[in-house]
Amino acid sequence: MSYVAPVKDMLFNIEHLAKIDHIAQIPGFEDAGLDTAQAVLEEAAKFTEGVLAPLNWEGDKNPSSWKDGVVTATPGFKDAFKMFTEGGWQGLQHPVDFGGQGLPKTIGSVCGEMFNSANMSFALCPLLSDGAIEALLTAGSDELKATYLENLVAGKWTGTMNLTEPQAGSDLAAVRTRAEPQPDGTYKIFGTKIFITWGEHDMAENIVHLVLARVQGAPEGVKGISLFVVPKFMVNKDGSLGARNDVHCVSIEHKMGIKASPTAVLQFGDGTAAVCANGAGPGAVGYLVGQENRGLEYMFIMMNAARYGVGVQGIAIAERAYQTAARFARERVQSRPVDGSIAAGASIIHHPDVRRMLMTMRAYVEGCRAMASVAASAYDAAHHHPDAEVRKVNQTFYEFMVPLIKGYSTEMSLEVTSLAVQVHGGMGFIEETGVAQYYRDAKILTIYEGTTAIQANDLVGRKTSRDGGQTGKALAAQIETTEAELLKSGTADAVAVAKRLKAARLAFVDVVNFVAGNTKASPNAVFSGSVPYLMLAGNVMAGWQMARALLVAQEQIAAGNDVPFMQAKITTARFYADHLLVKAPGTRDSIVEGADCVTALALDSF
Repeated sequence: MSYVAPVKDMLFNIEHLAKIDHIAQIPGFEDAGLDTAQAVLEEAAKFTEGVLAPLNWEGDKNPSSWKDGVVTATPGFKDAFKMFTEGGWQGLQHPVDFGGQGLPKTIGSVCGEMFNSANMSFALCPLLSDGAIEALLTAGSDELKATYLENLVAGKWTGTMNLTEPQAGSDLAAVRTRAEPQPDGTYKIFGTKIFITWGEHDMAENIVHLVLARVQGAPEGVKGISLFVVPKFMVNKDGSLGARNDVHCVSIEHKMGIKASPTAVLQFGDGTAAVCANGAGPGAVGYLVGQENRGLEYMFIMMNAARYGVGVQGIAIAERAYQTAARFARERVQSRPVDGSIAAGASIIHHPDVRRMLMTMRAYVEGCRAMASVAASAYDAAHHHPDAEVRKVNQTFYEFMVPLIKGYSTEMSLEVTSLAVQVHGGMGFIEETGVAQYYRDAKILTIYEGTTAIQANDLVGRKTSRDGGQTGKALAAQIETTEAELLKSGTADAVAVAKRLKAARLAFVDVVNFVAGNTKASPNAVFSGSVPYLMLAGNVMAGWQMARALLVAQEQIAAGNDVPFMQAKITTARFYADHLLVKAPGTRDSIVEGADCVTALALDSF
């Protein structure tokens, strides 16, 4: 169950697909070139392989525990978190003004993959802190920034995101947690929040909850939601910690996976604080972030950061599952190969169907990793490039990619972790091999931070219908350019991939036109195919990046650079085209021509 960080593949993407040399030309990122990326990734690999990965199975066997409102993390997690913060990993992508290292997402996101491959339950804690930091950087007052950001960036304090309530899951219009204005400008928060990742624990000095609530008299629905900072411990004017705030963990959930990550039920304002903060009676003291009734807008800053991060989690858990399956396949002796090449005692990696499963896993992981790396580069340009038009173009690209990275990569992780169990055969059903944990852990990724269907709704509504499909068709034009480059290359692999990529592109454009032209007139027809559209789009975008990777690998082989690695990249890209991209035309037919039968069955027939 060991883990080896795929540093070489990550650096290939960073250098050749994400174009780190272009990012390093942006003011503020001058020192963030390939050499820096390699140094950071190698250090991350040492930490994840040596510290986090060995704790992963321990967290599954001995999850976080709750007793009398106190949550204790899995043995070893607290020490590991101390090493994580002392290494500066929490502040990797955050501004130097608040103690961070100010590195681009292009570098930071692949470190995030390593953390999650090594130990997803552990990595969820800094992931939520990243979201809280982003929200405060964007919408927090100078006072809130001064009070909270430095300790959050340092990892001394951690952050949470509090949206869900017992009656309000994805429908945030149903949020009932209330905020009562106080004479001193603070608010008292009352309500219950559920599914709060790392909502209570013993690894940090303080926990900074970002909470959605309604101010008294606010409009109904999502327009009346505000965002508040509610610290576990009050912060004194000198920065020291004061009284315990009136927010408490009343239980943690018993889950299918990510067991070491405590998923808390938090009660705000139950009056049980030893000393009710500021002496004004029960109620959790909260501080308004930005303006009243704009909370959902601010929370989406956290959610978009988290959605990309969850997509990376999908890639991460799939990578870990692939490594485990490949190692088992090399070692497990069972039957002789069908071609008779080995008389007896052959490891199962010699069997064609096992090779097919391993290649499927490898191609999915490499395709999604490349897609996420390119999107991270676009994020960096969108937020930091000096040219406004460059920022705009990259922001549009990044926003289109987020639901694909979140939706496609996490659904992919379910298939890959399932295949890992299958490669193990009966041993995969036994917990000690470790692959069962990956399968269980992966399932939550398609659910939290917006289910796959919610990502698909975003892709249909905000990313396709709103601009009449122009962004999607602009991407298709870029893909067509790659096809031309493949054909110009003229190698058998390149020409074959160009053929598959063209068919997939045409299928994608057909669906974009169908969605853009029918969302208002026939919403049921469009949304019945929304998740297939997301999966098609993710497949095409990942396949496009694999095609780009093939072209780079051919150039590198011609130059004599790392020929075995580059040849493997070409082989994997060819497999992606012949076995995964070929699904696109069939998916197109289901969406465009098969919508009616989705809703045709009478409801009482179910």
